[in-house]
Amino acid sequence: MNTLMKVSVLSAGLLLAGCQTLDNKYYGINDNHAAAQQLVDYAKIRLDARQPLIVASFVNINDLTESSPLGRSISQQFATVFTTNGYRVIEMLLRKDVYIKQDGGEFLLSRELKAISHDHHAQAVIVGTYAVGETRVYVTAKVINADTNIVISAHDYSIPIDKDTKALLLK
Repeated sequence: MNTLMKVSVLSAGLLLAGCQTLDNKYYGINDNHAAAQQLVDYAKIRLDARQPLIVASFVNINDLTESSPLGRSISQQFATVFTTNGYRVIEMLLRKDVYIKQDGGEFLLSRELKAISHDHHAQAVIVGTYAVGETRVYVTAKVINADTNIVISAHDYSIPIDKDTKALLLK
């Protein structure tokens, strides 16, 4: 391989690597993927990869019936990580009636989500909340046993608020 060809190949590789870094930086995808991987790692000994999971849209902590493009995107990124780790994930996108509600300080899965979990024989549900601060969005993600509501795994993290994050928080 001549020198010009080597430089061209090296330049193309650097260009592609730079593009990948920019794409993954988009509103905290790396943060969301890392958090989802933590959830997988924490739950690994308690989950059966052959049994399905449901991922619900992440919701606003101030109104547990409300999500946003950001909450739906985060849940989709969690589904991606669980899928790439070999778990069977049931698609729940666009369902507005699947959320968690707070009652007396404890999280309970909605009746609708329990019914869907039962219908699909889901072993667990991945749920999450987010709280919008001034410079960061604070996210809590949990894997919850679909039958008992017992938390199998949980992880907290935050993502920076930039122009993309702000746009995704709008309805």
